[in-house]
Amino acid sequence: MSQAVTRVAEASEFVLGEEVETFEQEFAAYCGSGHCVGVSSGTDALSLALRALGIGLGDEVVVPAASFVATAEAVCHVGATPVFVDIDPGSFLIDLAGVRQALRQRSRVRAVIPVHLYGRMTPMRELLDLTNEFGVRVVEDAAQAHGAVLGGLKAGTFADIGCFSFYPTKNLGAWGDAGAVVTHDPGLAARVRTLRNHGQEGYQVHQELGFSHRMDAMQAAVLRAKLRRLEDWNARRILWAQRYRTVLDDCGMGYQCPGPKGSHVYHMMAIRVPDRKGLRQKMLNYGVETGMHYPVPLHRQPSLQRLGIAAKSLPVSEKVCAEVVTLPLYPLMEDPEFLRIEEALRSLHVQG
Repeated sequence: MSQAVTRVAEASEFVLGEEVETFEQEFAAYCGSGHCVGVSSGTDALSLALRALGIGLGDEVVVPAASFVATAEAVCHVGATPVFVDIDPGSFLIDLAGVRQALRQRSRVRAVIPVHLYGRMTPMRELLDLTNEFGVRVVEDAAQAHGAVLGGLKAGTFADIGCFSFYPTKNLGAWGDAGAVVTHDPGLAARVRTLRNHGQEGYQVHQELGFSHRMDAMQAAVLRAKLRRLEDWNARRILWAQRYRTVLDDCGMGYQCPGPKGSHVYHMMAIRVPDRKGLRQKMLNYGVETGMHYPVPLHRQPSLQRLGIAAKSLPVSEKVCAEVVTLPLYPLMEDPEFLRIEEALRSLHVQG
């Protein structure tokens, strides 16, 4: 990693430039995509993808109600309106029956954003069958699913355009904020490249008003070094998740179903418990810290209440968001740590 830092410093090329271009080529090749465009964050990747597709004021975009706020935030930032759909109780992913209903009932929907939540991929073939039937575009939110594979294709490459976050905690993380879009469409890639850099086409020539959403060279250098290890790190995550599932099955605890082989890379190990507060405190008593991700579904976020979505209108999302706990999981976990967590879980099961 130190060599990457030195390389950027010696080149004195700190924003975009050769380091970013090389990362774009390497990540596109890794994903099996024709093009990659590095940007400043995963949120910016989503908003630029929507703009590149021409989605804006007056349009609607279908999104799952259980996700990080950026999914809906990006829709609002381009002037469109998010349409919230409930999730599947087993996979925690957008419910395809709900997507179909939204597409049938709402004529202004122009896109769907499936979120590969916690590292588990949405059933993309089935979703694309739906969206193709109704003639709407798809933006894959693959911010938590770097390297996940479904039917031989990697996350981010099924749809019109795929979006990634490289926030430091992600499976592939930078040393700060960074993101990327991948696409097979050269026109969409070119559009994002223009928009991310102040609408510039040619030196100091700005054809339109764009944005300052460029990737830093330092982040690209770090990502290039880490990309070589991603497959190994994902494999380790999957092995730890398999061990977790054995323990959780023994304890009668529910968890996000893994899906087809390779389609879940376990950005997080998400379980469901009726008494989340109680379990987290009991685990802490054993010296085990747990996480609580997305406890407020998107339609109940204060910033999105203006949309007027009634409370309890998306019951699965509300129930799952109230029950999810994430257990410690990272590639370099070691047996002593896992065994301590296992002991805590089994002890809680005995206690009832």
